[in-house]
Amino acid sequence: MKKLFALALALVLVLSCAAMAEGGDLLSKIRERGTIVIATEGDWSPWTYRDDSGEWTGLEIEIGNLIAEGLGVEADFQKTPWDAILAGVDSGRFDIACNGVGVTDERAEKYAFTEPYLYTEVVLVVRADNEEIKTTDDLDGKNTANTASSTYAAIAEAKGAKVTPVDNLAETIMLVEQGRVDATINAKASIEDYLAEQPDANIKIVQVLDEGEPVAYPVRKGEETETLLAAINEILEAARQDGTLGAISEKYLGVDLTKGE
Repeated sequence: MKKLFALALALVLVLSCAAMAEGGDLLSKIRERGTIVIATEGDWSPWTYRDDSGEWTGLEIEIGNLIAEGLGVEADFQKTPWDAILAGVDSGRFDIACNGVGVTDERAEKYAFTEPYLYTEVVLVVRADNEEIKTTDDLDGKNTANTASSTYAAIAEAKGAKVTPVDNLAETIMLVEQGRVDATINAKASIEDYLAEQPDANIKIVQVLDEGEPVAYPVRKGEETETLLAAINEILEAARQDGTLGAISEKYLGVDLTKGE
């Protein structure tokens, strides 16, 4: 396991040196400054959050650190609201985003994505006493809580729901429990993690929508990001092959979601 990752790291370093020789691309700039700037929400357990001591933790944090190590730099995580993450990548404020970003055709037109490192399960959630909503087909004319511009919000809107924008999962659950919205569409792992921490939460899962939405890391499109994208893909593939990615998924999500169906 460690030998395979070490070989991948060596290859990444070779690519990095070549990029520096050419100059001007993002990978060489990252190595020159010694850090890779990573956008992440920081309050989305078990993906990205701070533990009781205030340290960054979660699936995205661990993989982000893995990427930084493979590039030979330090990870600089920047806590950022979801609505500002992709815009920050586009403007160059962030080098990449580690935040469970689903790959869509619309996003792929604007951003370059790494190979998927995870395939998330998506669920429909309602208040525990709600017997009216069984599937997303029942969302027409209803209200959901979701982060604006997320793939989950797009699903709800496509089904005729009005989306109330929220900043985090705790706010989402609160609105559902209070009856201020009818439902939410979210990652199964996030809902299950919340229920494990809050077993008395007044919510329930009524439908599994998708068992394989691809999730990947976005970077700006352009020649200046090509070597960075290739290097990250090398790191992720090595971590997939030696079982590191699967182990991280099982650690935080309780299941290996690194393989698509």
